[in-house]
Amino acid sequence: MTQHTALVVGARGVIGGNLITHLEGLGWDVVGLSRRGGTDRGSVRHLAVDLLDRDATIRRLRGLSEVTHLFYAAYQDRPSWAELVAPNLAMLTNVVDAVEPVAPGLEHISLMQGYKVYGAHLGPFATPAKESDPPHMPPEFNVDQQQFLERRQTGASWSWSALRPSVVAGIGLGNPMNLAMVIAVYASMSKELGIPLRFPGKPGAYTSLIEMTDADLLAKATVWAATTEHARNEAFNITNGDLFRWSSMWPKIAAFFDLDVAPPLEMSLSEVMADKEALWNAMVERHGLAPTSYAEVSSWAFGDFVFAWDYDVIADTSKSRRAGFYEYVETEAMFLRIFQDLREQRLIP
Repeated sequence: MTQHTALVVGARGVIGGNLITHLEGLGWDVVGLSRRGGTDRGSVRHLAVDLLDRDATIRRLRGLSEVTHLFYAAYQDRPSWAELVAPNLAMLTNVVDAVEPVAPGLEHISLMQGYKVYGAHLGPFATPAKESDPPHMPPEFNVDQQQFLERRQTGASWSWSALRPSVVAGIGLGNPMNLAMVIAVYASMSKELGIPLRFPGKPGAYTSLIEMTDADLLAKATVWAATTEHARNEAFNITNGDLFRWSSMWPKIAAFFDLDVAPPLEMSLSEVMADKEALWNAMVERHGLAPTSYAEVSSWAFGDFVFAWDYDVIADTSKSRRAGFYEYVETEAMFLRIFQDLREQRLIP
């Protein structure tokens, strides 16, 4: 068998970290790329580089001649939708410009996207969203990134794929988009303060339909799309396969944390949790948790973003099933598994 070598860009995120674990289990050689780097183990080695520094990126990656698959899951946050375009497009461009000339065996470039392609971040959009839906008014960096790959792939020997998950759930510290950590820390603090668990989002968000994507499931789908002939040069929605409403999920989450549920109360988590660092530090000490800074477990702005969706946020995943990807995950079981894992790792009480 030909040995695959993956370059995972965004290796320290929830998506990239779980993808590396999956690839490692498949016997791939893996190079993880991130700004902070990481600890090498077995067939996995890490490189640290600022992808916005084009010259540094080309120098740092010039030795990666063995790369066969490039998995791109990096992201840089910015205050506005328009400001997101330049840095996120530049990072992808710099990586491809660095790797393509030095890796003659490059077979595939995988791009991680999301429902922003469909305008989910702007307001109510056509649901269930399909990969064939028409584009919306820019700016939207996910679209620019895909168009870049489509142009670059013309005449090339490699193919591309684009994965479009819903909100991704998994374990990963210091990530700006980690809803599972938002819920776990919010619930743990509610219990510490002796108050019931209230849904903090918009009233309409409590009853709208939503879906999630398990990080492990997404890793399987990403590798499937990158190694399946008839999935070449295509985009795929990837979700757990079930739908839910927070109104039914919230009591089940509360039960895991032995909390009562009180009626929803709309509030900005970014504001009400801004003064909770001292509380978190006291919880770490009192419960013997792993020494983790409040900044590493705080993704409050993302929680506000997701809990403000007072409209259905769902996509059609039949295209991936027609192409041969049949995996699914029960979302309630996923949440409870992640919360239990967080406890076992002593990240929450």
